[in-house]
Amino acid sequence: MVTGQASLKRNGVQDFVTIRATAIIMVAFAIFIGGFFACTPEVTFEIWKDLFSNIAMKVFTFAALVSIMLHVRIGMWQVLTDYVKAPGLRAFIQFILNLIAFVYVAVGLFVLWGV
Repeated sequence: MVTGQASLKRNGVQDFVTIRATAIIMVAFAIFIGGFFACTPEVTFEIWKDLFSNIAMKVFTFAALVSIMLHVRIGMWQVLTDYVKAPGLRAFIQFILNLIAFVYVAVGLFVLWGV
């Protein structure tokens, strides 16, 4: 019996798990950055550069960027399917939002690994 496990289509459970996992990563990143600002008396360029020159911080930041992209993609798909009924307009808006999310990650990647 073929169950469609190799299909590229999403399902509700996969979207649910992805949204929750990306939310956890984004919250962890926000808590870490908030804690960094709370515990660092003066944030200078050198301190900021040293923080982001660490490979673990680069990986964590990249995971947060990808999480934002996935979260936006699924969340906006859900909102647009509820509120934009014209299929052509919805596809165009989804394309633009996906493109913006991808560019956000690409620019973040160049900035992040340029440190």
